[in-house]
Amino acid sequence: MTESATATYAVIKTGGKQYRVSPGDIITVERLPGEKGDAVTLSDVLLWRDGEEVHIGTPFLSEVRVTGKILRQYRGKKVIIFKHRRRKNSRKKQGHRQEYTLLQIVDITRQPAGSQD
Repeated sequence: MTESATATYAVIKTGGKQYRVSPGDIITVERLPGEKGDAVTLSDVLLWRDGEEVHIGTPFLSEVRVTGKILRQYRGKKVIIFKHRRRKNSRKKQGHRQEYTLLQIVDITRQPAGSQD
C-alpha cells in the first residue's frame, strides 16, 4: 500500500473556499482572527479520511476538528478596480488589498459523538 492511500486528511471550508489539508501542511486562507502563534480550531469539516475509512459530512462532520497555528497575518498585492463610462467623463478608480492568514495545520482529531468541548 502506498503512503498516500493510508494518509489522514480532511477537506475544510473557510472564507468561502475549500481546502484539502493534512497535519503539517501550510496553507494561505482569508484572514482569520488572531495573532501570530495563536491556535485556531476549524470546525467546518466537509470530509475526513483516516487510513482506509472516508467520512463525508451532511454538510459538515460535527465530531471532527482541525487545529492549526497562525504563522503570519499579511496583506496581498493591491488590485486596481477601474470603472469607466465612455463619452461621459465619468470614471472611478479604487484599490483593494485582501488580508490573508498563513496557517500551519497541527492536527486533525475526532471526538466521540457524546462528548462536548
